[in-house]
Amino acid sequence: MERQNFSSGTKWEPVVGYSRAVRMGNTIHVSGTTATDSNGNIVGIGDAYAQAVQVLRNIESALQKAGAGMKDVVRTRMYVTNIVADWEKVGRAHGEFFSEIRPATSMVEVSKLIAPEMLVEIEVEAIAGE
Repeated sequence: MERQNFSSGTKWEPVVGYSRAVRMGNTIHVSGTTATDSNGNIVGIGDAYAQAVQVLRNIESALQKAGAGMKDVVRTRMYVTNIVADWEKVGRAHGEFFSEIRPATSMVEVSKLIAPEMLVEIEVEAIAGE
């Protein structure tokens, strides 16, 4: 089975040794993704909903590079730094992208993400159609 790695082009991928997405056969794993724009700037500082939307757009882009789409997502994992204050905001953004797809999901609170301004990180698994 051929392995395909897909990069978002950030400077951190080669330093840390990861890919934005990895496809093996028809299975695609998208790494934990944060709310950054194409220049690496954090989008939506202080706004968990805006960050979640940006994260999901970044995930959608990674899936497209790997030959899939949001409709192929079977699992999401959401990491938030303040679950009490932000679960509904992050959940609303997730629902806007996945209301019809309804993948299996988890949302957990973490103490910190890589930058203090980051409020949410999401990773997904997808199975692309034939």
